[in-house]
Amino acid sequence: MIRADALSPARLPTPDRLRGLLATLESGLLERATEVRLALLGALAGEHILLIGPPGTAKSELARRLHRVFEGAPYFERLLTRFSTPEELFGPLSLKALEDDRYERLTAGFLPTAGIAFLDEVFKANSAILNALLTLLNEREFDNGVGRTRTPLISVIAASNEVPADEALQAFHDRFLVRLPIAPVGDASFEALLRLTTPEDDPVRTEALTVAERADITRASGRVRLSVEAVEALRALRRWLGEQQTTLSDRRWRLWVGLMRTAVATEGRTQIDALDLWLAPYVASPTPELVPKLTQWFDTEIARAVPQDAPWLTRAVEAFEHQWEIERSAEAEADDGTAGKLALARAISGSQDDGGMARLMTESLEAHTRRRYSPVHIAARLAQIDAITGPAAAHWTRVHQDATALADRLHDRFWIPAPVVERLLGAHTHTLAMLDGLLARLEATRAGFATLPVETSTADDVLAPAPEPVAF
Repeated sequence: MIRADALSPARLPTPDRLRGLLATLESGLLERATEVRLALLGALAGEHILLIGPPGTAKSELARRLHRVFEGAPYFERLLTRFSTPEELFGPLSLKALEDDRYERLTAGFLPTAGIAFLDEVFKANSAILNALLTLLNEREFDNGVGRTRTPLISVIAASNEVPADEALQAFHDRFLVRLPIAPVGDASFEALLRLTTPEDDPVRTEALTVAERADITRASGRVRLSVEAVEALRALRRWLGEQQTTLSDRRWRLWVGLMRTAVATEGRTQIDALDLWLAPYVASPTPELVPKLTQWFDTEIARAVPQDAPWLTRAVEAFEHQWEIERSAEAEADDGTAGKLALARAISGSQDDGGMARLMTESLEAHTRRRYSPVHIAARLAQIDAITGPAAAHWTRVHQDATALADRLHDRFWIPAPVVERLLGAHTHTLAMLDGLLARLEATRAGFATLPVETSTADDVLAPAPEPVAF
């Protein structure tokens, strides 16, 4: 028998609606585009998020905002210490149940009934709390007395000043699929931080996501395919992580694919591709120290978006500019007395206030003393420059095509934070600007060679030897 809801139209939230939710979450949170996107994406995928950084960096504020995105999702928040008791998280013991010899907790208003929870300094909790949290985070179930009950937990946002070094905490640390280093705002946003006013505690301005919509996102995510390109990229990442003496658990690989499926489905795509590995620094890094290296790996190996400097072209341009300066300033090989006349003209020009005629004489004599070159020489120099310009222009075209293709692929991927997009596209922009500058210098040098003084044509010009190529 076919269920009625299986035939109903999809209730997936539109990309514009999700963008609206992201904008609301991000409003007033400076330099938190990445954290906002990964918090919402992780929650939609049913995963937990760990924020690693100092106090006062808006970690709890992000969690408070996140719970308003989900309709009917109660919020729970606690600061944990080594002295925290299970009652603080899971509720007090039921005195009535104890009268009947049952060991049960009154969980209403506590973590077992929360949709979104924020646990600060999560790794400071004692083992009794951590053991109960393991089951709650992984299975969404809570042992209450002799029974195990389902919880409505969507996602836990946890915070810590540092990654735990204790081996006993590694299993708990692994339960947080998304792990985000978070830092105070930078200098560029410092003034904006000072001018921020206290926000009002308004509800989310965009309509909150319903339980039915979340279920549809889950179903749509299950239909997303894993492309061959993505599999090869993940294989490459696994090899790279092995070289870094880092491994991911099988569970973590599978959960990460599920996170990418959620991103792909909500963006309206049908399959995961290699660019979806932009999440690698926040999923595959066991410590914040590995995040920059993983970011560089993704930019270089997957996005192919790394600023280039083209040293070969720079050397060529500098060599041709130097050669042109030598040939431009070279004096004629034979001296017909012009040098003495030129010295006199310069002296006259320098001693007179109105030396217009003297300056004209000086310029004429300087032109006469300059070395002249055969058409064969000039043509050879122009041909040498053209031989460099061609490959350089072709390189510019390839970079421009890569930049355009990357921009097209990134256009509708609203989960990718703006700083990441700007970094990737900015790499190509840097390379194109560098090539534009070098090509302009090369063209100016070519024009300089083309205006070198030319010898009076003779029948022997065609036999004149070409100059030695400019070495670089």
